[in-house]
Amino acid sequence: MAKVTPLFSGSKGNSYFVGSSGEGVLIDAGRSAKQLDEALDFCGINPKSIGAVFVTHEHVDHCSGLRVFAKRHGLKIYASEGTLSAMAEKGYISPENNCEVINGSVDIGNMRVVRCDTSHDARESCIFQVITADDRRATIATDLGVMTDSVRDLIRSGDFAVVESNHDVNMLKSGFYPPNVKARILSDKGHLSNEACAAELADFIRCGVFRIMLGHISENNNIPELAVNTSVDTLKAVGMKRELDFTLSDVPAVCSGKSIVF
Repeated sequence: MAKVTPLFSGSKGNSYFVGSSGEGVLIDAGRSAKQLDEALDFCGINPKSIGAVFVTHEHVDHCSGLRVFAKRHGLKIYASEGTLSAMAEKGYISPENNCEVINGSVDIGNMRVVRCDTSHDARESCIFQVITADDRRATIATDLGVMTDSVRDLIRSGDFAVVESNHDVNMLKSGFYPPNVKARILSDKGHLSNEACAAELADFIRCGVFRIMLGHISENNNIPELAVNTSVDTLKAVGMKRELDFTLSDVPAVCSGKSIVF
């Protein structure tokens, strides 16, 4: 039975377990090793079932606990060459960690993990799709900047997706962030807005991605209910009904203990 268990999401840290009760992988490790262990324990996930950790990019909210967590549990780290070099420079990994570059895809146990590059203000950012032993496919797609054709194609090929719905544009523009930070977030190297996310979802649903969660929701420039309502209203306008044609919810900032079966 394939499942996704969100551990953390948002600017304070991101991490997802994707797999089954017997095996899985961790996508990002953006909280301390202690917090990651506590979240896994809360969700009933044995760290020994984790085959490897995959890191999307070197920003602190995606790899702050990586060095200690991976060493503690003897886990290999996979990331792009640019991400590995940037994390080494920042001290998020050390020579004691077992690291390997992922280019196209890699097999972990009975699963396959596929890489897809993204448009974000990092050295060589990417997202991952996990294909489980029973050929179920989950895509974790955040920190996108802009939705590229390659990211669209990867999400379309799956059964479940976390899609970034980071900010409400009006909240961001009227908020307290400095102008340069606002410009970065709004740029093609920043984050997807609620509206940009919502505009993509009907296409994914038509392609069979019926289970969707909205991730990396900003705690300063967004509200989970607003992100969800923006997407639901946009889908309603094209004749799609929640719980009938699709399921959609937000990823909680902190682990709720719930897994999504897909």
